[in-house]
Amino acid sequence: MGSRELAGIAGPLYALPYGEFVAARTAAAQDTSRLGVTPAAQRALAAEVRALPKPSLAAWAVNMLAAHHPEILRDLAELGDAMQAAQAALDAAGLRRLAQERRRLLSGAVAAARVLATERGRSISAAVATEVEQTLRAATADPGAAAAVQSGCLLRALSADGVDVVDLAGAVALPGSPAGQGPGSSAARGPADGGAAGGASEPPRRVEPPGAGAGGAASAAGDQPPAGQPRLRAVGRARTAPSPSAVDRAHSGLALAEESAAVANEDARRAAAELAAAAAETTRLADEALDLRRRLDLAEAGLKEARKRHQLAAAMAQQTARAAERQRRQEVLARERVLRLSNTPEA
Repeated sequence: MGSRELAGIAGPLYALPYGEFVAARTAAAQDTSRLGVTPAAQRALAAEVRALPKPSLAAWAVNMLAAHHPEILRDLAELGDAMQAAQAALDAAGLRRLAQERRRLLSGAVAAARVLATERGRSISAAVATEVEQTLRAATADPGAAAAVQSGCLLRALSADGVDVVDLAGAVALPGSPAGQGPGSSAARGPADGGAAGGASEPPRRVEPPGAGAGGAASAAGDQPPAGQPRLRAVGRARTAPSPSAVDRAHSGLALAEESAAVANEDARRAAAELAAAAAETTRLADEALDLRRRLDLAEAGLKEARKRHQLAAAMAQQTARAAERQRRQEVLARERVLRLSNTPEA
């Protein structure tokens, strides 16, 4: 079955609220007959639909951005292209400026994902929000990751270390899409991965000295210079552009290290805040549990005493009931005696 039909079914499925995915997938698999295909193709398409995996909560939140705020993901992808261009040009100042812009965009994107998730009945925890941010940061580091998050069919969170290509294996629902071909694939890599747009297949052009034509005497590096010209001058004219200096490379590396350190510091701060909140909640619940245990002990002791009083009261009630019954019998006997005596004539 063609991937176009499957994509037409998968796209709306992954844009649904999180809790509706499984039921909608089952219904979609049963409704493939409306496409007007052959029975064999219908069965194949239904099997492919049933095999669509349910995304993780973080991936679903990113899919909500793709479905409802695609401009946010486009902005992040464009920022990623600008960062890769600045890194290739060893533009340390530009990298610092773009890193600050990325932090701002990521913060806004995570906030938007939280709102979208809440509106669809699913709250996003701090841990899931961290996965969402890591996924969106990966989209700025790798063109394939940017395509994956914009597909709207993301299955799991992504991560990037700034060195290797983002691992996209099994990251999207449709394996035939460019975003789902895994790291290092030509479809998932942009010009920034291979240098020039044509990759490594286009050899570098040799710089010709000024005035040298197709048949000039100095057309090759090993040719002799024209008569009457010093050899040093000929060599100097054929000199290529100098490579970036060590200082430029160091500045670029410093900018990347500062960005990585800022991200790590933010992650550490967030983790410390989560740890403090978890510790406070643990202490509160431990105190509450201790108080409940004490109250339970008191309640059990009170229950034991109440049972004893209940048994004693039951015994007393039974005893007094018997005594009352005896007294009633005596009363009846006394009344009968009075009646007998009253009805007997006096002698």
